Parts: sequence; C-alpha cells; structure tokens
Amino acid sequence: MTRSSPTASALGRPLVPSVPSNRFAAGGFVVGTLAARLLGRSWWEALEVGEAAFLAWATARELDPDHPETANAALPVAALVALTDRPPDPLAGFAVLSGLRVLAATVGQRPTLPDLVALAGQAGLAARRGEQVSALVPGAALALSASRADPFRATTGAARIVGAAGLLPRRREGRGRSLAADVLVLAALGLAGALTAPEAVRSRCDRAPLPVPGDRVRLARWVAVGSLGAGLLGGQTRSLVPLGSAALLVGLRQARRGA
Repeated sequence: MTRSSPTASALGRPLVPSVPSNRFAAGGFVVGTLAARLLGRSWWEALEVGEAAFLAWATARELDPDHPETANAALPVAALVALTDRPPDPLAGFAVLSGLRVLAATVGQRPTLPDLVALAGQAGLAARRGEQVSALVPGAALALSASRADPFRATTGAARIVGAAGLLPRRREGRGRSLAADVLVLAALGLAGALTAPEAVRSRCDRAPLPVPGDRVRLARWVAVGSLGAGLLGGQTRSLVPLGSAALLVGLRQARRGA
C-alpha cells in the first residue's frame, strides 16, 4: 500500500534529459514552435503549436506507458494538424492530460490536496474559456478513480468538487472545430475498438514500486474515446487535437498488434 507524501504530486512527471523519448519531446516542442514561426505565425501562436505537439506526446505517454515510440509518433501528427489552422487551446490540453494522468496513476501517487486544487483550476479555466468537453475530463477521471479499490484511489468528494469546476459558465467562445481536427478525431474514433482492447501493462509507476495499473490505463483510454466523441458532437475538436493524436497512434499500434 502506498501513502501520499505531502511533498509529492500525482501530476508531476518532469522530463529527464537522459531518456531519449524525453529529449524527443523537448526537441519536438522547439521544432514545432520554430516551424510555426517560420510559417508566419505570431510568437504566441507558434508557442501554442509547440505546446500542442508536446501535449500529444505527454498524453500518449499516459495512454500507452509501455511504448514511448507511440508518443514520439503522436507529436508530429499534432503539430501538423495545429499548423493547418488555429492551434488548440493549451489550457484545455493540460486539463485533459492531468485528468488522464491521475486516472492512469502512472506517477504512483494518490492525488494530494494541491493536485486537487490544480485539477479544479484547470477544469475551471477550460470551462471559462469555452472548452467544456476538456473541462469535464478531470472530474470524470477522478470519479472513475474513486471507483477503484487500489492505493491510488481518489475520493468521491474530490471528484464532485473538480467536476463542479468543469461546469462553470463560459466567459468566451472556445476554439471550436476545424476540418483537419474533425478528420483526426474521426480517425481516432474509428480505432476505438483497438484502442480500448485489453492489454497488459509492464511499466512501473514513477514514485512507487508497483506496476502501472492496466485497468486504469484502459479506463483512461475509454475516457479518451468518450471525450473525442463528445468533442465531435459538440464542435470542440480543435482543442482535442493533442488527445486525438495520442488516441490515434495508440489505436494504430493496438490494431497492428492484433492483426
């Protein structure tokens, strides 16, 4: 049984320069940003393109912890889609990433109070920025985490509070949808069966001498599918580009494995 440390976090997964995939992620962020700038984007939009690429990589690491090559492939896909039109909202992408990270328990830490404050803040900001689908992911992830009888279980009360933050009224319109984002999301949803198929997970948690729970990773993949479907129906696919890229590449790997 693991116990939460007051100084630990269920959200923190810093990049380690000695790990090749981590160097790829950092380089991908820089290359994506510079490519967008060279193509005439403002520095702000260029940074958002780089962030979309990085978020796709980081999200794929939560959905597919055994296979860093999946994350490496998701990164350029997100960058290319983001370059075709207005980039995704990075705050929405971080809300999705954080929710999936807590649900998958890849860090190996039960959510602490600062984690819950951060999750509520991300959900609330995404909701206020008009990204309602992304805003609901942290609360949904905590609700599913609360249903698990394991060391990483969240509380039902925490899920309710974070879920309520995701329901705050929007202050402005979100980024909406684009043709490229819709196509990406549709392609990822077309692989939903492969994406959510049972699969053993061998990776160890970052901060606990335990394997990453395979049932939690599968739940995170189901949340990804549900979020992409809701985003497509609700016209909010643009800010789900990082999630769509990650889900697409995990689904493709799973489909090849089952072929």
